[in-house]
Amino acid sequence: MSERTGFIDGVVDRTLDNLRSLRLAWRDIASRGRISSAAPKPELPRDDVERLRQQLRDCLDAKGGAVAARARAADLGRTYLALNATGRERFLYVLASEFDIDRGTVDILAQRILTTERDERPPIEKALRDALEPPRVKLLTQFNGLPEGVKFLVDLRAELMALARDNPVLAGLESDLKHLLASWFDVGFLELRRITWDTPAALLERLARYEAVHRVRNWADMKNRLDPDRRCFAYFHPRMPDEPLIFVEIALVKGLADDVQALLDLGAPLGDPAAADTAIFYSISNCQTGLSGISFGDFLIKRVADRLHAELPQLKTFATLSPIPGLRPWLQRRIAAGAKLLTDAEREHLNEAAGTDALDKILARPRWHEDTVLTEALRGPLMRLCTRYLLLEKRPSTGTVADSVAHFHLTNGARMEQLNWLADTSANGLKQSYGMMINYLYRLSEIEQNHEAYISERHIAASPTIQRLAKASAS
Repeated sequence: MSERTGFIDGVVDRTLDNLRSLRLAWRDIASRGRISSAAPKPELPRDDVERLRQQLRDCLDAKGGAVAARARAADLGRTYLALNATGRERFLYVLASEFDIDRGTVDILAQRILTTERDERPPIEKALRDALEPPRVKLLTQFNGLPEGVKFLVDLRAELMALARDNPVLAGLESDLKHLLASWFDVGFLELRRITWDTPAALLERLARYEAVHRVRNWADMKNRLDPDRRCFAYFHPRMPDEPLIFVEIALVKGLADDVQALLDLGAPLGDPAAADTAIFYSISNCQTGLSGISFGDFLIKRVADRLHAELPQLKTFATLSPIPGLRPWLQRRIAAGAKLLTDAEREHLNEAAGTDALDKILARPRWHEDTVLTEALRGPLMRLCTRYLLLEKRPSTGTVADSVAHFHLTNGARMEQLNWLADTSANGLKQSYGMMINYLYRLSEIEQNHEAYISERHIAASPTIQRLAKASAS
């Protein structure tokens, strides 16, 4: 077993321990309210479905006080946690299909509004607003009062997202839950917290599991990312104080970094934070799948930059060293479609270096990035095509840039600054973008202006170098 495998296995084992602890905590809450349903069979067979319906109805009846309501919600949560994948899908289908809005009542109230004088409508409008809130939303809201209840709902949506893709009934429930969570996860509720080597090990393990850009290999790697010449900040919600929502890893260096391998090198000498003039955001990871599509607000990076500048006022430059995750899939689609991607000069240069100008065949060669003649021939066309993808490829529905990471940073007020050739030659870096990365520059005085221009006019802030490459790509 590798050190990496053992490291992550330990994290997963402790996650299972947390799940068992949650079941016990909710069992105690249910017991204190003198509610204890028999555990269903894992696949939720027909006999258990009727008991589930009664549990759901009991939660909606709201008999008794707050203690009784928490007990019923805890008991319902225990039922869900006891199920396997099949049982959970059946649970969710019952909740989605049988506890939706009463459309007959909505039709009646809507018709009454149309036939009622304006000054007599308020009570009917209130009744219509109430009728338009599905009972299932009231059920879901009750988990907010339970220990780990908000985290439970976030994880529930993660499961729902996969199931709802091909199921319109579950898609309605997923949409309701998304709107509920969006109202709870406003940026004003988020707390920015610095992570250090003294942070509890359980939280460091979570960060290792959630790291989505450059995987954490072992404890030595984790410690390296928390050394004095590094910074790590995470955002938390008060109802999930031990669960990071998004975290940022930063290197304090001199000048604009163009090689992520150098930043992650365990053998590199320790830098002096007081001598650094640049903060490089080299990894930004969203931690909760169940919060996908829910914005935590704009200027998250600016908040971190402001915090860094207050601590180290000599820092002049705030920039990222970011992946370009959509580049390779986009280029492969263009090649498959027979698009003309290379200039005559580029084809000639590639034929001399590789014996062919077929990009797909060249880039499929094992360890192509270690052939200096080949990489020199590829550098110009790939960087030009990369710029074309970043600036000119748009999402048809919104007109925003196609690349998800680019969209995140442009929304946060950055500008595209510099493309970096073979900046990440890890397996993942080559798979995503043929090893290329980009620096997004955050000029504190221009962040709000860049943000407004992108959001309102879809204008992309870019350095003169990036603009020249884009102009060549467009022509």
